[in-house]
Amino acid sequence: MKIVMTTLFGIEAAVADELKALGYDRTAITVQDGQVLLDTGSDPAAVREAVARTNIWLSTAERVLLELAEFPVPDFDHLFDRTAQMPWEQWIRPGMMILVKGYSRKSKLFGVPSCQRLIKKAIVRRLLRVNDLSDDETWPEDPAKGAIQIQFGIVNDQIHLMVDTSGDGLHKRGYRPLQHEAPIRETLAAAMLRFAHFRADGSETLLDPCCGSGTIAIEAALMASGRAPGLQRSFAAESWFFIGKEPFSAVREAAAAQPLKSPPEHPFIFGSDISADAVAIARSNAERAGLADWIGWQRHDLYDLNDQVISEWTGSGRLLILCNPPYGERLLDPKQADDMIRQLSQLFLNHGKARRPYRLAVISPQETFEDLAGGTADKRRKLYNGMIRCTLYQYFRFN
Repeated sequence: MKIVMTTLFGIEAAVADELKALGYDRTAITVQDGQVLLDTGSDPAAVREAVARTNIWLSTAERVLLELAEFPVPDFDHLFDRTAQMPWEQWIRPGMMILVKGYSRKSKLFGVPSCQRLIKKAIVRRLLRVNDLSDDETWPEDPAKGAIQIQFGIVNDQIHLMVDTSGDGLHKRGYRPLQHEAPIRETLAAAMLRFAHFRADGSETLLDPCCGSGTIAIEAALMASGRAPGLQRSFAAESWFFIGKEPFSAVREAAAAQPLKSPPEHPFIFGSDISADAVAIARSNAERAGLADWIGWQRHDLYDLNDQVISEWTGSGRLLILCNPPYGERLLDPKQADDMIRQLSQLFLNHGKARRPYRLAVISPQETFEDLAGGTADKRRKLYNGMIRCTLYQYFRFN
């Protein structure tokens, strides 16, 4: 069996690095567009443990899916027949609700609703027969007996049939029930921290001067504390008999038993925003995550910041500035968004190069970002913030 971690486009490498850090061999990891595959072998106990570990520990993946089968689907007959041959009774008990979702790309079977209906019909056909029921009978679906989310992906006439083990997306850590305007997804924030080489040991201070609901700072605190991102939430596979609560309980117990790092006497993670309401929400989110002592919050207008204010506030002589500033498609009109990029460059760059003591990393959809910043970024990485194609611009080479 393979475990499939779906990702935002551009984040696949971060997920693969996390899997290696969890102890999985690099030869068992395959990186593809929008997903990372982990081969866990055929031992059911190892599969269950890996499903629990990846759900609880991965900070950059969107979902964890368990792959049940892969086969060619040149036409609808092949799709139905091969799906109906699978041992669905191993994964679905009588009465369970069967939900089917998926996508099709570059394939003859491009009608997703038709594929959904046919896959469910084939699954029901198999279950009716192995339960000695007539093909004309209706599969009884009782929400009280549980539900299973079947996920399919058809690419180049090849289908992958999977089960969603996460339920809610992994970006829903449980600390941000209050939604601020245009929040950055937690998984994207975690990936940005990795790509920008955030130093979780405190040897460099992190400042997000456009913190919004505080996601970047809170994800940094999660990394610095060593806490598992999914420790405070539940997962769909816990109520699925094939996986169950036991492996999740074991992984949680092991994670809770690990000694967490204590917050430093003086924080090395900071967030500020022009909106007092945003800062209050960010502080509340950090408290809900149990990370309030890791982060320093203040209300600051970006246009009022300068070296002296930053130095007196953070007490640091070495800083990573990492932010997701508002832009035209989010909260500002295009001119305001351009002005904010110019302000960031004036504060933290010198003629388009990093200015000591700062490194600057900004995610933005602005194609003219480097022109506005006054220089070419030292590194660029294509990422997606929701459906918006962006670039993470990094400036780290000093003049």
